Amino acid sequence: MKERDDYKKELDNWKLLEAKVDDVLTGLELIKLEEDPALIKEIAEKQSQLKKDIRSEELKLYFTDKYDSHNAFLSIHPGAGGTESQDWASMLLRMYNRWAERKNFTIEIVDYQPGEEAGLKDVTLLISGPNVYGFLKSEKGVHRLVRISPFDSNKRRHTSFASVDVMPEVDDVEVDIGEEEIRLDTYRASGAGGQHVNRTESAIRLTHLASGIVVTCQSERSQMKNKAMAYKVLKSRLYEYYGGKRKEEMKKVQGEKKDIEWGSQIRSYVFQPYRLVKDNRTGVEVGNTDAVMDGDIDIFIEAFLKRKGDK
Repeated sequence: MKERDDYKKELDNWKLLEAKVDDVLTGLELIKLEEDPALIKEIAEKQSQLKKDIRSEELKLYFTDKYDSHNAFLSIHPGAGGTESQDWASMLLRMYNRWAERKNFTIEIVDYQPGEEAGLKDVTLLISGPNVYGFLKSEKGVHRLVRISPFDSNKRRHTSFASVDVMPEVDDVEVDIGEEEIRLDTYRASGAGGQHVNRTESAIRLTHLASGIVVTCQSERSQMKNKAMAYKVLKSRLYEYYGGKRKEEMKKVQGEKKDIEWGSQIRSYVFQPYRLVKDNRTGVEVGNTDAVMDGDIDIFIEAFLKRKGDK
């Protein structure tokens, strides 16, 4: 039923797009007969929106991987550098939150560990909506920041790194996880949430003994809910982990993971001595760093998808 609804929605989108094209073509014919300034302005606006709609539909043609239509878990981990890199990780968190809000996607915090002075030590989000994984898989890798540090009294320029990991939500596949394969630990949540969260051991840590994968969840007040979400994240990570061993394509994906350090970044965000965001894989550059940090990252995502699709 879900697959049928998805196809119906896609068909409706194309029918609507076709109607918009007819509307613009009709308007252009009317302009030939009578150059009405108000009509010219109206058709120009419709034509501009039509180009955006067509571009949006074109992007969907690049969603050819099995799980591109799925929701996604997005995790951010600061690199070495203490407060500076932890603050950079929190800036990336805001950027992806703003991007998801622009797309009207749903955001759920699975786990959040604040930094000691500022920023964060670790965060995992579940972002839900159409083709979320298809969009966000381009963000997987190391992100580099260059700026005058607000934490340096001498106002020196610092370079910080943070890694972004993206996995599809894979509820529709069977991943058998035996109880004997998992070590389960409970602890008190460190984030916001009131007295209940801090006084009870509601937070969950799952360790998969064979792979060494560790998953934590402390966003819910209920230990049961945290455990259910932690298993969901673990399931997705195990599917990616073992799938990477079975399939050559997934091996390549695993191979893209690099150390969180100089020379391994997929994208650089430079605030000083000039302002520029550059994607090292596609060569796309944007001078408006404020817009990028406010979630305007579609230009990088689109370039990545087209580059991958053209190969």
